Amino acid sequence: MSVTHIARLDSECTLRERTEIAAEKLIHGEPMQSFADIYSDPGKVFHVGIWEGAPARWRVKYTEHEFCYIVSGSLRITDTQGVSIYAGRGDSFVIPAGFVGVWEILERTRKIYVVYEPNPAQ
Repeated sequence: MSVTHIARLDSECTLRERTEIAAEKLIHGEPMQSFADIYSDPGKVFHVGIWEGAPARWRVKYTEHEFCYIVSGSLRITDTQGVSIYAGRGDSFVIPAGFVGVWEILERTRKIYVVYEPNPAQ
């Protein structure tokens, strides 16, 4: 896709890619997730897409900044200090680079994501 074309996000799109939560990060639950990257900039630092996952809990360590909009389902994210947020359908939030904690999908969840991961050389 040329960067001069508009990338449409359809929250009902078919998720073409599947990935598994790494065994060393998985605490419990379904390790498979599905996603569709809808847009990535030519420098591969900015990405937009749709993700879906089944109930699971796993450890995360963010190197990227991520904006999330919850299309369906619910989740909880807890930091290393024990502070957590709950998000459900219609909620949105930003996770900053450097965040360390636990993602917990409480029921099958679909989100629209926008990720910015700066090039480490910059």
